[in-house]
Amino acid sequence: MTTSVERRDFLKYTAAGVAGAMLPGLSFWQQAFAAQSGLELGDAKPFNFQTLIKRAETLAAAPYAAPKAPDPEILQQIDYDAHGKLHYKRDHSPFADGSGIYPVTFFHLGRYFQKPVHMHLLDKSVAREVIYKPDYFDMPEDAVARKLSENIGFAGFRLHESRKRDDWKTQDWVAFLGASYFRAIGSLNQYGLSARGVAVNTATPTGEEFPDFTEFYIEPARNDTNPVTVYALLDGPSITGAYRFYLTRGEGVTMEVEKFLFLRKDIERLGVAPLTSMFWYSEQNRSFRFDWRPEVHDSDGLALWTGNGERIWRQLNNPEVTRASAFGDTNPRGFGLMQRDRDVDHYLDGVMYHRRPDLWVEPLGEWGSGSVQLIEIPTDDEIHDNIAAFWVPSEPAKAGQRHHYHYRLYWQADHPFPMTELAQTIATRLGRGGEAGKPRPEGVTKFVVDFEGDILGGLAYGEYPIVEVSASRGELSLIKAEPIPDTRIWRAIFDLTVDGADPVDMRMYLRRESTGEPMTETWMYQHLPGLKGQ
Repeated sequence: MTTSVERRDFLKYTAAGVAGAMLPGLSFWQQAFAAQSGLELGDAKPFNFQTLIKRAETLAAAPYAAPKAPDPEILQQIDYDAHGKLHYKRDHSPFADGSGIYPVTFFHLGRYFQKPVHMHLLDKSVAREVIYKPDYFDMPEDAVARKLSENIGFAGFRLHESRKRDDWKTQDWVAFLGASYFRAIGSLNQYGLSARGVAVNTATPTGEEFPDFTEFYIEPARNDTNPVTVYALLDGPSITGAYRFYLTRGEGVTMEVEKFLFLRKDIERLGVAPLTSMFWYSEQNRSFRFDWRPEVHDSDGLALWTGNGERIWRQLNNPEVTRASAFGDTNPRGFGLMQRDRDVDHYLDGVMYHRRPDLWVEPLGEWGSGSVQLIEIPTDDEIHDNIAAFWVPSEPAKAGQRHHYHYRLYWQADHPFPMTELAQTIATRLGRGGEAGKPRPEGVTKFVVDFEGDILGGLAYGEYPIVEVSASRGELSLIKAEPIPDTRIWRAIFDLTVDGADPVDMRMYLRRESTGEPMTETWMYQHLPGLKGQ
């Protein structure tokens, strides 16, 4: 990713900061880097992506060896509060010296991050490991972390904003921390949901497995237009993998991900491009939650763009038991967990839920047949991530298989591929069924779904769209559409009468009466009549 001219400029810059003679065995850039950042680096080793892929394949053919936590009795004492006092010193940040645009800082190990991750700095085909030293961290004099052994490794890393910014030391835009989790800020400069390298057996009777990124290789962006390149080795009881990330900081963050997966064991549910978020409650289920805020969620819906071009919005739920929904498709155009509600008045707190990023997956190349699967797990607090979405191929995941996937992740404030031709869902509300002024019947729920878009705002006076709605069971009635004055919003209203507590899967959209053409995306919802408040 670096031209010869850029490399010459880089060497000229680093040469100016080196004092003393050349050290034997180190390349010129590494000598300059080590001198300026004060880091201790390991031996130089050749590196390329093909070698990493081969290592992952070789690992998969051998029994799994779980990484061992160094000094576990000490790490156990580094709880949340103690970990928060271990701050990586910015004057030891790789690439802050001009060898790259985006400085790197590292996370310390602790009670909740006990598995060591090996960090390497990469210059084209040469890699050197960053050797852990307690001197890299500001820590209290009595910190138990001072008792840890030498070179214990790190827990993860993050990329800071451009070193050209005055505030780069306090602002970061990407973080890799814990198992194979990573996240980025969106266009509104706020962290929210996370992505993962892979999901293994999420919400299955066998129990979920969390493979780890065990090694990272970080190659800096040499200028503002180049991405940061990160390579990662993944290892777990049932799977290994080799990853290449191109991380681009623009309006929001874009990641191009290429990965090769190798299966040690059969996997019941192999989740590709997994996204993880939190949904506690919103306007459709707030009535039975115990909190003072109107809404609490990192994401409020799953957006789908199918291989045949259909746009779908599936409102998220907080169910009473774990539920899995599958949306079959062939060669999907994309999917994502989105935060559509951006009205600060709908949250009224200080943690910026209205700024949480959308995260959209764009497959590169054909993914074949499979399904986007949505996992919804009960939660009674915002501290728990209870939503997951990922692609699951139709072919059973068997030991010995090799899988290759290539995709982009868009961390933004809005959909990267907006529906200019269709209106989108902006709110879902539930209430007592029946007609105003009459006794409200038992077992009837009223659904009110709002759509907004230019196509609806352009309807002629007296022209009403048709509500096309279906339910997997139960009886639908009182179906109508009505405009909201002085807006581009149309509201679909209908009642559902249903017996029993089994879920009801629903689909609905508005169409133009004269042509039959859809005017909105397809709204989907899983109604849970047995859930308190519904």
